[in-house]
Amino acid sequence: MSPDLMDAPAGTTPERQVVMAAVGQAPSAEWVIVTRGLTREYDMGGEIVRALRGVDLAVKRNEYVAIMGPSGSGKSTLMNIVGCLDTPNEGEYWLNGQLVSTMQDDALARVRNKEIGFVFQTFNLLPRASALANVELPLVYAGVPAAERKRRAMEALEKVQLGQRVHHRPNELSGGQRQRVAIARALVNDPSILLADEPTGNLDSNTSEEIMKVFEHLADSGQTVIMVTHEPDIASHARRVVVLRDGRIASDETKAQFAARIGAGPTAH
Repeated sequence: MSPDLMDAPAGTTPERQVVMAAVGQAPSAEWVIVTRGLTREYDMGGEIVRALRGVDLAVKRNEYVAIMGPSGSGKSTLMNIVGCLDTPNEGEYWLNGQLVSTMQDDALARVRNKEIGFVFQTFNLLPRASALANVELPLVYAGVPAAERKRRAMEALEKVQLGQRVHHRPNELSGGQRQRVAIARALVNDPSILLADEPTGNLDSNTSEEIMKVFEHLADSGQTVIMVTHEPDIASHARRVVVLRDGRIASDETKAQFAARIGAGPTAH
């Protein structure tokens, strides 16, 4: 990653000052995510790895945020905590007004299934199932009746412009179409957060642009989107970019500020 990405101190922008004010107050309905002093350490064979070193972050409902940083910056650890896949050693994580950082595994799993839709770079689709059946899968696990499952899955596929491909299997779809099926599956439970981990990692540049337009459309329609990436040109599609370095927030900027500083990517919707 270019050193230029690390040049803006995290506490200097007006936006960052608003975030820090939110972190210091009781969580309100305006903020879907609030973290306070998140610390995460791992014992790797007797060596302590400090993945997060006091992360303060707040994300408004309906924001479109990219979290980026080089390997070892802590972005994957932060994603795992935000996605309720892990818990911090210290600090608080509030999701939709719930203090989830102290929850036990079962309660955390219920929150995760209800509040968060995951999109991964590897798609994770069932190869012998249609697009519709793949999108229905979370609803099957949730015990939703068949007619309701189909209706909601069709609605999710329409949101990602795949209404004409509902009966196609993954091997009959392009890489971009497969990722759109995965996005629809993440949306089908109407999550508070759509959490995308390197969503263009397996796609060429043209297809990556196609998927970025899908995320922009979802953000325009009111979906909260948090995207984890190491690529500045992908991050620059988000409306806000948070850069991590050595387990801390190095910069927190609007899309225009980030793009102007690094000279990467578009600056308009």
